[in-house]
Amino acid sequence: MKENKRSLLFIILGSFFIANAILAEFIGVKIFSLESSLGMNKANWNILGYSLSFNMTVGVILWPLVFIMTDIINEYYGKRGVKLLSYLAAILISYAFLIIYVGIKLPPADFWINRETDFGNLNMQVAFEQIFGQGLWIIIGSLVAFLIGQVTDVVVFHYLKKKTGEKKLWLRATGSTLVSQLIDSFVVLFIAFYIGAGWDIKLVLGIGLVNYIYKLTVALALTPLLYFIHRIIDNYLGKELSETMMREAHDPN
Repeated sequence: MKENKRSLLFIILGSFFIANAILAEFIGVKIFSLESSLGMNKANWNILGYSLSFNMTVGVILWPLVFIMTDIINEYYGKRGVKLLSYLAAILISYAFLIIYVGIKLPPADFWINRETDFGNLNMQVAFEQIFGQGLWIIIGSLVAFLIGQVTDVVVFHYLKKKTGEKKLWLRATGSTLVSQLIDSFVVLFIAFYIGAGWDIKLVLGIGLVNYIYKLTVALALTPLLYFIHRIIDNYLGKELSETMMREAHDPN
């Protein structure tokens, strides 16, 4: 029964982790205004000579949840659990992009191409390509940033775990997320837009800083959610199994 609970929990956490990672990649093609969504005036901060506001990829809605799941998985299954799911997520994201590429290249049916809408005639093939056909550098950048961020999160989490023991879950979870997100925020932009699109490095750094401020704020705001999920899992596993799994997860042997 204990092994069943351990396995079922890993499947649930892993499925949610991978599903959110894949969704974040595909909805990330849309850029939204955070200030407009909240009914606020645009920040218009002058950063490195550019006027920047919180215009971000929709993927930032899900990535904080991915990193919370990373910390939860880290807590109960250790480095091996996080690395296994991270590599699996990267493989499945690559597979998904490959299938989308094949779908884009398939000849469209004549009757499907043109669609009349309230905003005029819409070319469905062009829309499909624009929405799903993300550039190669964006795909590479997001995958590299994801893997580096995950590995960094694991390393920092376990370092803080050694320092804090079983106490201060918020510190090791939030601390590891803030460090990993700092790297993730800049790596993806550097590869996708500085290398891939030739953007000014100052613009890349400025956008990365704005994105990181958002991620930092969200990570802190979601700390209660981390404890809530932790409590649900502890109640599901039972005190004995929960403590055993957390001890084994961080056993160097």
